[in-house]
Amino acid sequence: MGMPMCAALVRAGHVVAAHDLRPERRAQVRGNGARWAATAAELGAAADVLITVLPGPREVAEAMVGTGGALRAMRAGTTWIDMSSNAPASAEPIRLLAVERGVDVLEAPVGGGVAAAEEGALSFFVGGSAAVLDRHRAVFDALGEPRHLVHVGGPGTGYTTKLLVNLLWFGQAIATAEALLLGERAGIELGVLRGALADSAASSRFIRRDLDALFDGDYKTSFGLDRCWEELANVTAQARELGVPFELSNLVEAIHRRALSRYGPVDGELLAVALLEEEAGTALRSARPGGG
Repeated sequence: MGMPMCAALVRAGHVVAAHDLRPERRAQVRGNGARWAATAAELGAAADVLITVLPGPREVAEAMVGTGGALRAMRAGTTWIDMSSNAPASAEPIRLLAVERGVDVLEAPVGGGVAAAEEGALSFFVGGSAAVLDRHRAVFDALGEPRHLVHVGGPGTGYTTKLLVNLLWFGQAIATAEALLLGERAGIELGVLRGALADSAASSRFIRRDLDALFDGDYKTSFGLDRCWEELANVTAQARELGVPFELSNLVEAIHRRALSRYGPVDGELLAVALLEEEAGTALRSARPGGG
């Protein structure tokens, strides 16, 4: 995600520096017209706006307040925008430290994936001050369309919204897979059933768009199964903390935990569906219109 976002910011006329733990990224960063920073602290000291796009809460904490982290080097009056899929409970202590240093903070986890990043069509769920957001509209405009930016509220709300979006997507994947497996076992041809669902009250973006990958045998390997489970564990933990009934979502998290135990921390956002296929003894394949 970070590399095409870096390139988009350069194209929009911003002066950009970037850092990654993988030094082999240096050549690509420079090829995009950005400067390479050797450490997170070097980047924090130089940046007027620091953007973090990292795999999860642990990486954000390490980059910001770990050894050589960026936050201690940041100047008062600058801004930190965290575009990671983070957890509110993990991010809040870091946000408070930033505020103490006079650093403004926005959380803006992204939606859309790598393809949307390459096209400059990301969506954002922004939590934090509306005034700070308004000051940095040009940054967001370089990365996505204004209609796909939603200011959802104060600190924590952006992270929570992204976790809920992902929770519902994973839940739709599980529910859709179970329906298709049962339908096929009951004698309904998968392509016919998929078409019926897509044109019914049960339709969803997952059925209309994401099933194509599943029917091609693609379990969406752009994101790790361990990260999927971590996000689900974070949102179910938040529900327990806030006393919200969450039985169905707890089950979605438990199925992903079983998939992680079965396959390990490998890439595949839809590997929980693979687990259901394995347990049913049926693979969901070739169910595009006209497929067998």
